[in-house]
Amino acid sequence: MKAVSNYTEEEKGKLIKKEIARLKRIFKNLEKDKWDTALSLIRNAAFMTVTLEDLQETINREGAVSEYQNGENQWGTKKSPEIDIYNTMIKNHMAIIKQLTDLLPKKDPKPDDDGFDGFVSGRDD
Repeated sequence: MKAVSNYTEEEKGKLIKKEIARLKRIFKNLEKDKWDTALSLIRNAAFMTVTLEDLQETINREGAVSEYQNGENQWGTKKSPEIDIYNTMIKNHMAIIKQLTDLLPKKDPKPDDDGFDGFVSGRDD
């Protein structure tokens, strides 16, 4: 059985490359020793992003339920296979994105300036 996609192989390849470029821009400031790990994650995240968008289009068009025939006279409905694939892939995609964001350098939070220091230093006592 051939997989059904909303994109041609060429279109999907272009979309994946575009997503890889977008993610590389986001994570361009990674330390060199983390870049090889990140690149593999970026490629997988890009593939999943495009595939998830494709699955969303299919689910929106065909619905979340599909009919089946089990035997000659037995019919029914069930959750569409695309829903199962989507649910599994979205979890994996989120895990990859978390791994990527965990590779980013940690920023030291700046304390909020409540204006007290400026007030005290600006007084003429």
